[in-house]
Amino acid sequence: MPAFANPRLVVDVNSLKVYEHQDIFRKWYPASLTKLMTAYTTFRAIKTGQLTLESPVVMTKNAASEPPSKMFYKPGQAMTLDSALKMMLVKSANDVAVAIAETVGGSEPAFIERMNAEARRIGMTSSHFINANGLPGEGQYTTARDLAVLAITLKREFPEYAAYFSLEGFTTGKKDYANYNMLIGRFDGADGMKTGFICASGFNQVSSATRDGRSVVSVVLGEDSLGARAEESARLLQMALTTSSAGKQSLTQIAPYGEGRDTVTDVSKQICSKTAAKVRSEGRDEAGRQKLLSPYIHEINRPLKLAFAGLIPGSGDKIATAGSDIAGQGDVEIANVPIPVPRPSF
Repeated sequence: MPAFANPRLVVDVNSLKVYEHQDIFRKWYPASLTKLMTAYTTFRAIKTGQLTLESPVVMTKNAASEPPSKMFYKPGQAMTLDSALKMMLVKSANDVAVAIAETVGGSEPAFIERMNAEARRIGMTSSHFINANGLPGEGQYTTARDLAVLAITLKREFPEYAAYFSLEGFTTGKKDYANYNMLIGRFDGADGMKTGFICASGFNQVSSATRDGRSVVSVVLGEDSLGARAEESARLLQMALTTSSAGKQSLTQIAPYGEGRDTVTDVSKQICSKTAAKVRSEGRDEAGRQKLLSPYIHEINRPLKLAFAGLIPGSGDKIATAGSDIAGQGDVEIANVPIPVPRPSF
């Protein structure tokens, strides 16, 4: 375990009983876990009839300028919201996250306002977002406790969209993309949710699993490698799924604790040093694959189950001009006339 504060938490989705927690009120950079908030805000917009899963999401110059991880689509190209959500949640595409934000909010700043309003409404008391994709910046922070609140709310309020978080990967028809979440398909019952990494936050993961009708969510922040965050997540999930909740506190009963919790922790020096990089490289096999030592994680000895997610056919030519116009505007809303919301195409 790293020498610095390492927030973690595992909680039952239905009873809110907490099986283990550490530093859950310490402010942390969310990295791409931010995209869970982007997804939640988007689902809320669908629920109100503002747009549907078939609404087009157009790549603007602003969205296309985001750094990787990204899909590298050009301004004017478009995908359905259904495809965009898969790209954002599986590949963690930063450009697509911003394109979704502009589509839902009319502009990226307007969407960010909605993200923060939604966070406050559901009880994320120590979180603030400055973008839709989790790239580092001053004023972007959350806590393990708040991330658990978000994950539980997603699972409770939008069970119809649960499959977005449990995809093993997706294909554009030309290229396949595997999920960065190493528990999907490898941990019995794993059904979500998202990973994230920047130097300042370390390796983060929100995970969920369901067995025999019991559903639990874990949050792991600040681990030092892909493998470490997966293994710690697996440990927490396995423990909660096989342990009685008798005598456990509810998440709502745990009062804020921990010194220095109001300062956003920055672990860049520990995570992105040459020494840390060497340790991570030693955690891979000769083929470059992450070695996983957890007894609860098994290999996938079959082809990945891939959903489709790609561009709308001909969109690059058909709406290139519109996309260029959109890129020059601060406020533009792209939404279909409300129609019955179709189920995600998995």
